[in-house]
Amino acid sequence: MTKILVDGVEVDVPGEFTLLQACEEAGAEVPRFCYHERLSIAGNCRMCLVEVKGGPPKPQASCAMSVKDLRPGPNGAPPEVFTKSPMVKKAREGVMEFLLLNHPLDCPICDQGGECDLQDQALVFGGDSSRYHENKRAVEDKFIGPLVKTEMTRCIHCTRCVRFTAEVAGTSDMGAIGRGEDMEITTYLEGAMTSELQGNVADLCPVGALLPKPQNFRARPWEYQKTETIDVMDALGSNIRVDSRGREVIRILPRVNDLVNEEWISDKTRQIVDGLKTQRLDRPYIRENGRLRPANWSEALSLVAAKTKATPAARIGALVGDLAAAEEIFALKLLAEQLGTPHLDCRQDGAKLDAKAGRASYLFNATIAGIEEADGLLIIGSNPRKESPVLNARIRKRWLAGDFTVSLVGEAVDLTYDYHYCGAGPESLSQFIKSAQPIGKLLVLIGQGALARPDGGVLLSLAAQAAQKLGGASAEWNGFSVLHTAAARVGALDLGFTPAPGGLDAQSMAQAGALDLIFNLGADELSIHPGAFVVYIGTHGDRGAHRADVILPGASFTEKSGLYANTEGRVQLASRVVFPPGEAREDWAILRALSGALGAPLPFDSLATLRKKLIETYPHFGRIDQIAPGSVSQIATLASAAGDVSRESLRSTITDFYLTNPIARASAVMAECSALAQSRLTQAAE
Repeated sequence: MTKILVDGVEVDVPGEFTLLQACEEAGAEVPRFCYHERLSIAGNCRMCLVEVKGGPPKPQASCAMSVKDLRPGPNGAPPEVFTKSPMVKKAREGVMEFLLLNHPLDCPICDQGGECDLQDQALVFGGDSSRYHENKRAVEDKFIGPLVKTEMTRCIHCTRCVRFTAEVAGTSDMGAIGRGEDMEITTYLEGAMTSELQGNVADLCPVGALLPKPQNFRARPWEYQKTETIDVMDALGSNIRVDSRGREVIRILPRVNDLVNEEWISDKTRQIVDGLKTQRLDRPYIRENGRLRPANWSEALSLVAAKTKATPAARIGALVGDLAAAEEIFALKLLAEQLGTPHLDCRQDGAKLDAKAGRASYLFNATIAGIEEADGLLIIGSNPRKESPVLNARIRKRWLAGDFTVSLVGEAVDLTYDYHYCGAGPESLSQFIKSAQPIGKLLVLIGQGALARPDGGVLLSLAAQAAQKLGGASAEWNGFSVLHTAAARVGALDLGFTPAPGGLDAQSMAQAGALDLIFNLGADELSIHPGAFVVYIGTHGDRGAHRADVILPGASFTEKSGLYANTEGRVQLASRVVFPPGEAREDWAILRALSGALGAPLPFDSLATLRKKLIETYPHFGRIDQIAPGSVSQIATLASAAGDVSRESLRSTITDFYLTNPIARASAVMAECSALAQSRLTQAAE
């Protein structure tokens, strides 16, 4: 640690700290545009100027100078830095004057008005007039994709967007062309950006040059009601802030959580906003003569109750979809136990995972933050870039740090980092286990592309063997990690929502003639064959609603409070942002009303009572933002399983990143992104 004086305040900081970080530690405010904590240092905006005592007789860029570069004062006194001296004040005013020289000053019509760093810092650190009256420079706007709107005349060339696409996203979509006053930020050949994280550049932009295109001119920042909640578009559980106005969700932004998503979110998380209100189910429906007709709640519940009473328990099943919260899953399980049916499942993709094998058998045991501690990575049957883009960015961050080898068994794809390709089939995994040498901390990442196959259980066992043999399972490090794609999956497995002895799994339940009655809680990725009477509790007119005989409209993730366990088993609380549309109700309330219609009410009348009972039964759901780890001994048990594997190549279960759930499929923005991605693939194939 190094002692340093900042405006007379003494602080102890590491020598590797920049002066800007040291000033912040001392409580001094230093303005900046180009500097960002998670990006490399550019030092090109010069707004963070400070005065260094004993240094050159000119202000210094505090982001580009380290504390260890400072010279001590006389007689070994600590170095001194000033952030409020006359020299600094004059320098900052001069920099701001230059920045505003070509800026259009169109704040009243700019969507960034009220949230603009340039606006705020011009007020605090700028002068009251300008000496420049020449004509302002104008720059033609660029097309860089359907998600980001450009107003490049406002650009101040901070290069945050360029550094983000090169360093975090790994696609190098953006760059600078020209020099001096002809410099412009653009995508090469003015094509659309290809990253699944491209929307983050709008958050990084300190002015209004890059803006979220779908939310353009929707509302002003001070009109928003801001709610902190959790994303369910994948199993990462990114921390988000949802901004609403009235009863409408307007935009979704990331929140900082270094243990989960740092401060990034995927484009699907950010831009499914229009899908939350499109194709919504807002009233009950009953199928008569092959067609669905509107009904009231009493009529719909009475029909379901009559059908349930007339059906033997052995012919009733229950399915849980990918977006359900733990409370409604628990309520459906209580209802299934009350009815006496053994047929219940949450694995609509057929993944060979079961809570009976222990929690370590289906968690991302290394944890998301633990990726940065790993010494090597083995990916089995997964494409992290499509299945969890933010987690993939974390892997890339570790890869950039060096001394990190990535090996891949499965489909050869662009992951934004280099890897050793082992092969496409299970035999390649077996060969890798035999030939590879153990390393310190191996992270074995197995995806649903390996698990959602008939031989998924054997592949899971092979992955456990790789972890055991090659350094991925020890008392100090559990690197055996399952990457889920469904937000509800870990919570449902924790609750034991899998077939009881003698029960059918999801794939078997969907077969023609297997069951007479199926309660479908938002399972839209599974085709249920004709024969069964299907009661669908969901939000959108998707596959599940098309197959339903009775539709009971539920609430989306922004319309209810609920607990979710992410892929690493971290329990997080999602908060209600707006109310469900029309006559739609929260899913737990629908199940409670249904049990009442059956004459055997479930033991709760409120969400608080249900959540209390859930936590009493499964205590780890009460530990918010904590992980109940699985035992490494369960990996040894998993590795002992045996069986035959198919020679079929491993492929990711996600073929279209933008259309993976009912909300995304209802979004016109996601449809446009999907069409653009498909056309890009077609052009590449040609």
